Amino acid sequence: MAPSSPAPVFDAHCDALQRDLDLGQDLGTRTPGHLDLVRGAEGGLEAIVLVCWCDPAWIAEGAAARRTWDLLGAGHRLLARHPERVGWAGDAAALAEHRAAGRVAATFGIEGGHSIEGSLETLERFFEAGVRVMTLVWNNHLDWIRSCQDGAGPGIPEGLSAFGRDVVRRMNELGMVVDLSHAGVRSFHDALEVSTAPVLASHSGCLALHGHPRNLSDDQLRTLGRHGGVVGMVFCTPFLDADARAEEVALRESAEYRALEGENGTALFLRQAEWMQQHATPLPMERVLDHLCHAVEVAGIESVGIGSDYDGIERTPQGLEDASCYPRLAAGMLDRGFSSAEVEAVFLGNVRRVFDAATRPAAGVGLGALAGSPSPQ
Repeated sequence: MAPSSPAPVFDAHCDALQRDLDLGQDLGTRTPGHLDLVRGAEGGLEAIVLVCWCDPAWIAEGAAARRTWDLLGAGHRLLARHPERVGWAGDAAALAEHRAAGRVAATFGIEGGHSIEGSLETLERFFEAGVRVMTLVWNNHLDWIRSCQDGAGPGIPEGLSAFGRDVVRRMNELGMVVDLSHAGVRSFHDALEVSTAPVLASHSGCLALHGHPRNLSDDQLRTLGRHGGVVGMVFCTPFLDADARAEEVALRESAEYRALEGENGTALFLRQAEWMQQHATPLPMERVLDHLCHAVEVAGIESVGIGSDYDGIERTPQGLEDASCYPRLAAGMLDRGFSSAEVEAVFLGNVRRVFDAATRPAAGVGLGALAGSPSPQ
């Protein structure tokens, strides 16, 4: 059963800003990659978290915050180029205003607490410049939080350190959404214990269906639901299926893949993604629906959303190749017996509820707020 019109979508996690900054691609036009405003409009995109992901390699150069400022500047310039199509949203009122005007509501996120470089003051400055979501940790451990990956040394806490708890408290006070994707199990539970606002796990799958460390266990899903949180169903194929993960690992070792080149890391990633999409066995969209249905069964319909990870993943499931394809997932939910109201809750309402509950207004957010950054815009 196909929906009569695209369901409105609040995508909780997208990495497209790197293409804008590093490749000069205007996301207000149709571009390569997974998401831009043109294809988003075709797919019903109503709100989105545009994340600033800083490769941990920047840490060694002492430039994690600077790289994040550069990505944030690209996001502000996108808003300035296309004010009729997209506007910044820092709270519930702004979401409603943009919806009424027919604009996409965009907020900014940070993927990985290494970007604040151990400073609550830096966190506050990012908030003042429009950031409303922060994923506490990426795949690299920090001295104040353990990630979901192996390899933590003796200086890494089991979960959140005292400073890590301060980060969560300050985010609550400021009005920033705490994002627990990538967090280790103890870190996940520690953050839920501290947070006074509902949280996101913006782009994750279900561990019961595939034992990838980036996925959430049923216990985590139930706990997230009890705390009013939401998990965004991710489109990343190796998180969704063991065979897909194994095949992609093997393909990355091929001579053809290893010979791919790009003028910078983002260009190389885009070519690798195009190659992987062409050469790997297609993963049916039904696998995303399997994870979505399991999360609904365990956590409840009110605790599941969409967090595609578009432009941060090498390969998408078949039928979800880009942001114009959200309606296909909505149709799949209807085919599996969900009502139209339940589709809208998963696609829009649940993430919006968390955003509304966790954020609050801030005056003076915009390009001017970047003026004192390490890399002035």
